Amino acid sequence: MGLNKMKTIYFDNGATTKVDDKVIKEMHRFHSEQYGNASSIHHMGEKALKALEKSRKAIASSIKAKPNEIIFTSGGTESNNFALKGIAFASKGGKNHIITTKIEHDCVLNTCKWLEKQGFKITYLDVDKQGFVTPEMLDKAITGNTLLVSIIHGNNEIGTIQDLPALYRICKKHGAIFHTDACQSYTKTPLTSEMADMITLNAHKIHGPKGVGALYIKTGIKLVPLIHGGSHEKGLRAGTENIPAIAGFAAAVELAMHKKHVDYMENLRDYFIKEALKIPGTKLNGPTGKKRLCNNINISFRSIEGESITFSLDQAGICCSTGSACSSKSLEPSHVIMALVDDPERSHGSVRITISRFTKKQEVDFALKELKKAVKKLREISPLTPRGGKHVQ
Repeated sequence: MGLNKMKTIYFDNGATTKVDDKVIKEMHRFHSEQYGNASSIHHMGEKALKALEKSRKAIASSIKAKPNEIIFTSGGTESNNFALKGIAFASKGGKNHIITTKIEHDCVLNTCKWLEKQGFKITYLDVDKQGFVTPEMLDKAITGNTLLVSIIHGNNEIGTIQDLPALYRICKKHGAIFHTDACQSYTKTPLTSEMADMITLNAHKIHGPKGVGALYIKTGIKLVPLIHGGSHEKGLRAGTENIPAIAGFAAAVELAMHKKHVDYMENLRDYFIKEALKIPGTKLNGPTGKKRLCNNINISFRSIEGESITFSLDQAGICCSTGSACSSKSLEPSHVIMALVDDPERSHGSVRITISRFTKKQEVDFALKELKKAVKKLREISPLTPRGGKHVQ
C-alpha cells in the first residue's frame, strides 16, 4: 500500500513518542479499578502502594540501582531542576561552583542561569565539533570549589552520546558530584548507576506517558526538596504519586529494554543519513555510529531555513522539527549547533528527524523523497542561493 499526503508520518520522537498500546492497557486498570491513593491504609491504598514499589523496583533494575535510590517526579524538567537546585542548596555556605556545558537542554541551562543569580558560580564548557566534552576539558575546569557537574548523556538535538564513565572518573577524582540528563538516551544506549551520582529519566521519550519521570540519587547524596508537603517519596518530593503514569513508565521501560529495537533504529537512521547527505549542500550535525543516539538525525541545509523545510514536510504529512521541542518556536539559532560551529546560517538551516521502533522503512523512503523535493523547491526561491542556482558546498 503506497503512502500519500493524507497519511501522518511522525518523525519527531525526540520531542515525544506515541504511547505503546500495552502501556495504555497497564495504565487503564489503575485509572478505573485499582485507583487508590498509595498513602491510604485500606486495601485499595495497599494495592496502589504495591504497584508503586513494583514500578520503582523495575526502573531501578533497568539501571542497576537500588529501589530506594529512585524518586518519582513529573518528568525530566522537574528531575533536572531537583538535581541542580537540590544539591546547590544542600551545600549552602559550602562549595558553590557548578559545571555544565553549552549544549544542555534549556531546563538545565535556565536552572544554571537562575542559580547564578543566587550567588553560585557556573562554568559552561565548550564542546568539540561533534558535541563531545573530553575528560581533559572537564579536568581542567574543575576546581577545589566545584560542587556539581551536570552533563547531558545523549544530546536532544544532535544525538551525541557522552562518555559518562570517563567523565565520572574525573568528578570522583576531584570529589565533585556528577549528574547526567539521560532523558533521550535511556534504554537506547548502555546506562547504569555506576556512571553517575544522579541520573534524570523520563517516560514520554520511550513510548510511555507524559508527566512522569524519575531521578536516580545515589545513596549518600543529600538534596533539599523543591516541593514540600507530605512524606511521599522519602520526604523528597511531596504530592500524591501518579500511580497510573508510574505504572505506565515501568511498563514502557520493560518494553523498550531490548537490543533489537536499538539495532532496528540504528539501521534506519544510517540509511536516512546516507540518502539525505546525497542532497548537495548538506552537513550532518553530530557524530556517526555508536557515538550517536540510535534514533537521531540532524542535518543542515545551506541556503534554506530549517523552518521552511519542516513546514514543507508538514504539508506532506511528515512531522519533524528544527531542534528541541522546548525551543522550536524560537527564532534564535540553535544554541547546540552554534556551540559546535558558530555558524548562524548552518544553525538556522538545521532539521532534526527522530525515528522510533515503530517507524517503517516505507515511511523513511517517502520522507526522503519529499525532503529532496522540498529542498530543491525552496532553494529555487531562496534569496540565499547563489546566482545561477549553483549551491556553494
